[in-house]
Amino acid sequence: MTAGVADKLPSMAERDRRDRDRRDDHPRDHDKRDHDKDHDRWDIRKLVILRTLRERGTVTATAEALSLTPSAVSQQLTNLAKQLGVPLLEAQGRRVRLTGAAHLVLRHAEAVFEQLERADAELAAYTQGEAGEVRVGAFSTAVPALVVPAVRALRTSSPGVSVQVREAEAGEAYELLGAGEVDLALSLAARAAPDGADARFTRVSLLADPLDVALPREHALAGADEVRLADLAREPWIFGGSGPWSDITRVACEAAGFTPRQGHSASGWTAILAMVGAGMGVALVPRMAAAARGGGVVMRALDEDRPRRHVVAAVRRGGEGAPAVARVLDALRTEARALTSRRPT
Repeated sequence: MTAGVADKLPSMAERDRRDRDRRDDHPRDHDKRDHDKDHDRWDIRKLVILRTLRERGTVTATAEALSLTPSAVSQQLTNLAKQLGVPLLEAQGRRVRLTGAAHLVLRHAEAVFEQLERADAELAAYTQGEAGEVRVGAFSTAVPALVVPAVRALRTSSPGVSVQVREAEAGEAYELLGAGEVDLALSLAARAAPDGADARFTRVSLLADPLDVALPREHALAGADEVRLADLAREPWIFGGSGPWSDITRVACEAAGFTPRQGHSASGWTAILAMVGAGMGVALVPRMAAAARGGGVVMRALDEDRPRRHVVAAVRRGGEGAPAVARVLDALRTEARALTSRRPT
């Protein structure tokens, strides 16, 4: 063999390296790379955008909730559709709606979101122990009656736990919880059993807040030790036109055998109690809101009928194991027990 030809042939070391490369380039390695590529299709951040669009209904509202621009939301969802190989959105007039494939994707993604929440909770327990911040969304009457006393108690029992309070309407609290803006939400229900229709949340009944009746001071039953709800069937009632409180009032009256005749509509306790004090009607008032009454109003317990509104605490499913959240829930339960043991004066 001439020197020129020998120079062009691979050396023994080069041949060995090529043989190793051929052995290493095994079908199993191709499978692994394909497997990794499949996992890359499931982008958690893009799935969060898709879920938020399902909850908010429009691209603009989704962008506002996630602090993105509408064009960024549209681009991310377009990329996700390409990664998954299915259409996720379809036109509906000037808006878009989720396709059947998008709903299928989200149904499976919810299990992933739950597991990530659980991982966050366990990581918090490991790294923070008894410390941490809990963001609480609560409706107006729950703040002074439940949340503030609970925060005061936590300063002594768990000084490492801080609570950030955000006042929100009962229905809005769930929206804030779903958007990740609060960690614990307090809302209302007419019945004791929490509604489990929304798989994103774990709900627990925190307390059954007794409903007392607010009467004008000159009312014939104002001096009675006990009042039955049925005794007020012919009275004009004051309550909101819609929402949880309207449902609670109607359910309580219907359970007593009558449909309340709505004389006036109001949603704020200051307005409701002012109208009662002026003799314009009667109203059911939760015990935790009774402190807002002014002159001319008498509160009477409804011992026989025992109507109640149910205060529900909710967390994102999987997040209930976070120790700081559990501490706040325990403090709220303690205050709830103390509140329900009082009678109106």
